[in-house]
Amino acid sequence: MKIEKAAEQLLELGHVTRLSIYQYLVKAGHSGLSVSEIQNQLDVPASTLSHHLSRLIKVNLIQQTREGRVLRCIAQFKTLDDLMGFLKDECCSTECCT
Repeated sequence: MKIEKAAEQLLELGHVTRLSIYQYLVKAGHSGLSVSEIQNQLDVPASTLSHHLSRLIKVNLIQQTREGRVLRCIAQFKTLDDLMGFLKDECCSTECCT
Protein backbone atom coordinates (compact mmCIF):
# COMPACT_ATOMS: atom_id res chain seq x y z
CA MET A 1 0.00 0.00 0.00
CA LYS A 2 1.24 3.46 -0.84
CA ILE A 3 1.47 6.05 1.88
CA GLU A 4 -0.86 8.42 -0.04
CA LYS A 5 -3.65 5.85 -0.10
CA ALA A 6 -3.23 5.08 3.60
CA ALA A 7 -3.28 8.80 4.37
CA GLU A 8 -6.55 9.26 2.43
CA GLN A 9 -8.22 6.40 4.29
CA LEU A 10 -6.99 7.59 7.68
CA LEU A 11 -8.14 11.12 6.84
CA GLU A 12 -11.68 9.88 6.23
CA LEU A 13 -11.63 7.84 9.44
CA GLY A 14 -10.35 10.91 11.30
CA HIS A 15 -13.84 12.40 11.48
CA VAL A 16 -15.95 11.41 14.50
CA THR A 17 -19.12 10.72 12.49
CA ARG A 18 -17.35 8.70 9.79
CA LEU A 19 -15.42 6.71 12.37
CA SER A 20 -18.69 5.98 14.20
CA ILE A 21 -20.32 4.84 10.96
CA TYR A 22 -17.36 2.64 10.09
CA GLN A 23 -17.16 1.16 13.58
CA TYR A 24 -20.86 0.33 13.46
CA LEU A 25 -20.48 -1.33 10.05
CA VAL A 26 -17.48 -3.36 11.19
CA LYS A 27 -19.52 -4.60 14.16
CA ALA A 28 -22.31 -5.61 11.75
CA GLY A 29 -19.96 -7.93 9.89
CA HIS A 30 -20.09 -9.10 6.29
CA SER A 31 -23.85 -8.67 5.90
CA GLY A 32 -23.61 -4.92 6.52
CA LEU A 33 -26.51 -2.63 7.35
CA SER A 34 -29.08 -0.61 5.47
CA VAL A 35 -28.62 3.15 5.34
CA SER A 36 -31.80 3.55 7.39
CA GLU A 37 -30.43 1.24 10.12
CA ILE A 38 -27.26 3.32 10.30
CA GLN A 39 -29.27 6.53 10.38
CA ASN A 40 -31.55 5.29 13.16
CA GLN A 41 -28.71 3.93 15.27
CA LEU A 42 -26.42 6.94 14.98
CA ASP A 43 -29.12 9.62 14.74
CA VAL A 44 -27.49 11.36 11.76
CA PRO A 45 -29.61 13.43 9.34
CA ALA A 46 -30.06 11.72 5.95
CA SER A 47 -28.18 14.34 3.92
CA THR A 48 -25.29 14.35 6.38
CA LEU A 49 -25.15 10.56 6.42
CA SER A 50 -25.11 10.45 2.62
CA HIS A 51 -22.15 12.82 2.56
CA HIS A 52 -20.18 10.76 5.07
CA LEU A 53 -20.98 7.46 3.35
CA SER A 54 -19.84 8.81 -0.02
CA ARG A 55 -16.49 9.79 1.49
CA LEU A 56 -16.00 6.30 2.93
CA ILE A 57 -17.00 4.75 -0.39
CA LYS A 58 -14.54 6.97 -2.26
CA VAL A 59 -11.59 5.49 -0.35
CA ASN A 60 -13.01 1.93 -0.55
CA LEU A 61 -13.59 1.52 3.18
CA ILE A 62 -17.22 0.61 2.51
CA GLN A 63 -19.25 -0.64 -0.42
CA GLN A 64 -22.88 0.10 -1.10
CA THR A 65 -25.24 -2.33 -2.79
CA ARG A 66 -28.86 -1.90 -3.79
CA GLU A 67 -31.46 -4.46 -2.76
CA GLY A 68 -34.65 -3.21 -4.36
CA ARG A 69 -35.31 0.10 -2.65
CA VAL A 70 -32.80 -0.53 0.13
CA LEU A 71 -29.18 0.65 0.07
CA ARG A 72 -26.94 -1.66 2.08
CA CYS A 73 -23.51 -0.59 3.31
CA ILE A 74 -20.82 -3.16 3.91
CA ALA A 75 -17.41 -2.61 5.48
CA GLN A 76 -14.61 -3.69 3.17
CA PHE A 77 -12.58 -5.88 5.48
CA LYS A 78 -9.79 -6.47 2.95
CA THR A 79 -9.22 -2.71 2.81
CA LEU A 80 -9.19 -2.57 6.61
CA ASP A 81 -6.71 -5.47 6.75
CA ASP A 82 -4.48 -3.73 4.18
CA LEU A 83 -4.56 -0.47 6.13
CA MET A 84 -3.77 -2.17 9.44
CA GLY A 85 -1.00 -4.15 7.73
CA PHE A 86 0.48 -0.95 6.35
CA LEU A 87 0.54 0.55 9.83
CA LYS A 88 2.12 -2.57 11.36
CA ASP A 89 4.49 -3.60 8.55
CA GLU A 90 7.52 -1.79 9.81
CA CYS A 91 6.84 -2.12 13.50
CA CYS A 92 10.14 -2.07 15.37
CA SER A 93 12.10 -2.25 12.09
CA THR A 94 14.70 0.28 13.27
CA GLU A 95 15.01 -1.20 16.74
CA CYS A 96 18.48 -2.57 17.28
CA CYS A 97 18.78 -6.25 18.11
CA THR A 98 21.26 -7.18 20.84
